[in-house]
Amino acid sequence: MTSILWSQSSQQEKLEQRKAQIQREIRDNENMLKSVKSKEKSAMTVFLIQKNKIKLKENLISTTEKQTKLLANDMYLNQLKLNKLNKELLVLKDDYAKKIVQSYKSRSEQSRAMFILSSENFLQAFKRAQYLKQYTNFRKEQGEEIKGKSLELIAINKKLNEQKVAKQKLLTENVKDRLSLVKEKVEQEKLVNEIKKDKNRIVSDIRKKQSESKNIDRQIDRLIREAIAEANRKAAAEKARALAEAKAAAAAEAASKVPKSSKKVVVAPVVVEEEPVARTPVSSSRIELTPESKLIADSFRANRGKLPWPVEKGFVSLGYGDQAHPIYNTLVIHNSGVEITTEDGANARAVFGGEVASVMILSPVNKAVMIQHGDYFTVYQNLSSVSVNKGDKVSIKQSLGRVRTSGETGKTVIKFLLLQNTTYANPQGWLSNM
Repeated sequence: MTSILWSQSSQQEKLEQRKAQIQREIRDNENMLKSVKSKEKSAMTVFLIQKNKIKLKENLISTTEKQTKLLANDMYLNQLKLNKLNKELLVLKDDYAKKIVQSYKSRSEQSRAMFILSSENFLQAFKRAQYLKQYTNFRKEQGEEIKGKSLELIAINKKLNEQKVAKQKLLTENVKDRLSLVKEKVEQEKLVNEIKKDKNRIVSDIRKKQSESKNIDRQIDRLIREAIAEANRKAAAEKARALAEAKAAAAAEAASKVPKSSKKVVVAPVVVEEEPVARTPVSSSRIELTPESKLIADSFRANRGKLPWPVEKGFVSLGYGDQAHPIYNTLVIHNSGVEITTEDGANARAVFGGEVASVMILSPVNKAVMIQHGDYFTVYQNLSSVSVNKGDKVSIKQSLGRVRTSGETGKTVIKFLLLQNTTYANPQGWLSNM
């Protein structure tokens, strides 16, 4: 039972940590909402932040319910332990009382002495003396056991009372959070109705942005193919140089082993025909990994699901792949990465160590950084300024530049892409806690 209680205590601690994290995220969302509302920006922006806040509150309620259930189980086990202790204590006290009465009846030193002296021989007398000593010690141990169990009983009673208070607090919190959630959903419904009034403009904006996004994806694809071709050309040149050096060394070694003749031998000049270099077409869709770049790629792959976010805080406002619009279900949105809404002034940061393969100017106000990690590429898009250059070596969590805050919507959003060679991957499976 002790191991069960310890396990539940550990789970309770983890739930408490998760709850604290959710509460921090809710506060961050509230700050974003205040910032956006103060700038009187689009209802759609407010809707997306509000939507995430509702999701967080639902998670908070779920976590509190798990805590309450776990606490109820813990209280039940403690109550069982309390009942068991009460029974054991009752038996111990009853037995101890009988021993005290018995001891009182034979309390005189004379009767004890007579008990020993009436022995038939010395061995029996010795055994009787030992018995009296053991009996006295047993009584003392019994008294100590009663004292220990009584203290344990007091401690469990105290813990149960604390747990009852904690459970009531959790139940009160849950009621409060549920009322808050209902209020948030009412506000959300008002926002939806407001947005639906402007359907034509919103749909037009979405289609325009989707077209821009496709153009940017084409630019990124071209740059990645160029980076792959360049890496493969370097690898091929390095391989050819190493092969030539190996051949030259082998020829020199062979020449040193030819025996010197005592006779003068006229050697006719030998014409060595140069072997034509096989020109293998350089692949533009897959990097031929060198031993060094393979190590980087393997290390990157080994950290799948553990990579830090490309910004310190925020939430996923648009996931990866094809998905329905959050309000207009018939409208399908494509996203080649994930969009993370963060706070104004946030910095983009590298999710893993690597080399800057490209710094892109996608538009006068939109810059992007592409980092190579072996045959993997990460792209950090929608930056207002960049603090790295092509060829720079970057470390994990190193700042790459400032995330742009849209003057039109008031949103601060980074678009993060992850590719292996030219194949897009869902970043949500690679980043931690997503």
